[in-house]
Amino acid sequence: MAKTLKVGVIGVGGIANTHMPGWKDSPYTEVVAGSDISDAALHKWGTQWSVPQLSNKPDDLINDPDIDIIDICTPNNYHAPLAIAAMKAGKHVICEKPLGPNPESIRQMIEARDETGKTLMTAQHFRFSGQAKAMKAEIDTGSLGEIYHARSWMLRRSGAPTRPGFILKSHATGGPCIDIGVHILDLTLWFMGNPKPVAVTGVSRAELAHQKGAFSVWGGPIPKEFDVEDFAAAFVRFENGATLILEVSWMLHHDTNSEDMQMWLYGKNGGSHWPKCEVYSTNYATQQHYNTTLQIAKDIREPHAQECVEFAQAIIDGAPSPVPAEQSLQVLTILDGVYRSQDTGAEVLLD
Repeated sequence: MAKTLKVGVIGVGGIANTHMPGWKDSPYTEVVAGSDISDAALHKWGTQWSVPQLSNKPDDLINDPDIDIIDICTPNNYHAPLAIAAMKAGKHVICEKPLGPNPESIRQMIEARDETGKTLMTAQHFRFSGQAKAMKAEIDTGSLGEIYHARSWMLRRSGAPTRPGFILKSHATGGPCIDIGVHILDLTLWFMGNPKPVAVTGVSRAELAHQKGAFSVWGGPIPKEFDVEDFAAAFVRFENGATLILEVSWMLHHDTNSEDMQMWLYGKNGGSHWPKCEVYSTNYATQQHYNTTLQIAKDIREPHAQECVEFAQAIIDGAPSPVPAEQSLQVLTILDGVYRSQDTGAEVLLD
């Protein structure tokens, strides 16, 4: 089938490059335009991917009647206005995580989606790996029973990004809580069946970033302008009685050379670990424990690329968004609650 959906990418200097193989692999899409405030980044990307239309003005892509999909890869604080404008201009939107920097911005995006009938998806790429799909499928069989508790973390050792788009509140709203916390929290809630969060007690602090000589293996010295947290933790309660402990950091003194991302789920019938993709159960009649390792299908392609392929397929099929905005709203409601709890020093009740 001939490619039918033309794609414009806004913000091409970083994560957009991981999306491009997916747009190329999809039988339905063709990237025809890109936009970035940096001329150097824009022209380097345009040359690398042979994209003909390049502009410093995102409105040029949003208002182009020939473009069907807008792929937003800018810093967090610019997601909502760009996505809303794009949907109102008749475009489908895939937007890098977090979908918006706070719950209200996502509510506005959902309102624009409903008004326009366009497809809106958060690029939560971890959902699209073979490991995640296998774990989700197993949990959906009911093998764990009712999940009543979870432990999740995503921890780095001296692994802070150092670009302004990540470390300044004016661009990013927050640090690892909203940058990588969004990954492990989204995956955990998805595995749990997206129960409604009702309360969060959290902390978010910069304990290491401002120490003399603080550095990142990703970008050298930590800039003095760094004004977000480097660590966050939370205890979350859900409407169904379930609970969750969440920990995230860019700079923890932790036994890892790169990144430690893990999730434990505990249900009435069994437990599980991701990314080991193991399931744990007990036969009380025989007093036997059982550990089962799931069979994992090999990834068709890298998950950032796969999410783009599946987004385009959903549009062609008239299917729901592979990552519904309502689920991203749950994620940001919790993460926003962490920051609010830090400010108040108390548990925060969630809307």
